[in-house]
Amino acid sequence: MKTLIAGALLALAATGSLAQDKLRIAGNFATEHSSSVAMEQVFKTELARLTNNQLGVDVFPAMQLGGAKENVDAVRSGTLFMTWVGAAFLSRIVPELEAVSLPFQFDSRAQAFRVVDGEVGRLIDVRLGDKGFISMGWMELGTRHITNSQRPIKSVADLKGLKIRLQPNETHLATFRAMGANAVAMDPKELYSALEQKVIDGQENPYQIIFANRYGEVQKYLSDSAHFFDFISVVANRKQFEALKPEYQSAVRQAMAAAVAHQRKLAIDLDAKAFEALKSKMQFDPLPAAARDEMRRATVGIVDTVKKRVAPELVDRVVAETAKAR
Repeated sequence: MKTLIAGALLALAATGSLAQDKLRIAGNFATEHSSSVAMEQVFKTELARLTNNQLGVDVFPAMQLGGAKENVDAVRSGTLFMTWVGAAFLSRIVPELEAVSLPFQFDSRAQAFRVVDGEVGRLIDVRLGDKGFISMGWMELGTRHITNSQRPIKSVADLKGLKIRLQPNETHLATFRAMGANAVAMDPKELYSALEQKVIDGQENPYQIIFANRYGEVQKYLSDSAHFFDFISVVANRKQFEALKPEYQSAVRQAMAAAVAHQRKLAIDLDAKAFEALKSKMQFDPLPAAARDEMRRATVGIVDTVKKRVAPELVDRVVAETAKAR
């Protein structure tokens, strides 16, 4: 009997069925969100394939291990290997991220990724490294739009006094304050109940997030304000990553590159489908071109406030690269 058991174990090891190590990664996005799908279906599968099942991964989406801030703190402290999170939740640790968070900065997702995949992204990656993270890639969070429970948004005046939840990004908060809104930072784990109880009037997110998190159930009005294009930053604990065998480091990077590419393609399709679904549940009011121009004028000074917190030359570099990518 002992011989049979030993033989079976050897056979399993030979086929790579016995994982020697496991990584724990967590995110706050819903299970059906494109980023969570990419982590579970692509990153996890590719990592197992590339390491012959010797390096596995446990994926915890949908705030299973806490909200966005808690996941960031856990990665920084080393109790979690990796998280994928809205870049805003890293901006108070790495304020350079605000340089790619300016209002009405990007005209398209293609332009946004040309900037963040280039020298600008590499400069931010260095700052992330200085704070104990290692950047594993940039996914699409998407173009952000406003919802609220009070009235249609057809001008800057319609935002005046509305209590709007935003991510904890100083640039995002300053943008909405410049447009007259009462901007409030809040973790996503608290948002649905705050909207339901009307503690706040509204929020802003990409269509896919609004749909997946069911905000349309507790919000009446939807506007295509497109005020920010936002990224998901995938970061690992730097010490833990560098402690992996070189071949495992390579496998993690390759698997994540495949997951990022898959997510960016999937995000395009899911965002369009989410928009159509939301229009069937909410009152959708297209933002007039004149109103968008009014918003641009109201927020033109935000770039100068960012330069007070971030090296001005980096902000200028982002602005120049954005214009070039356009």
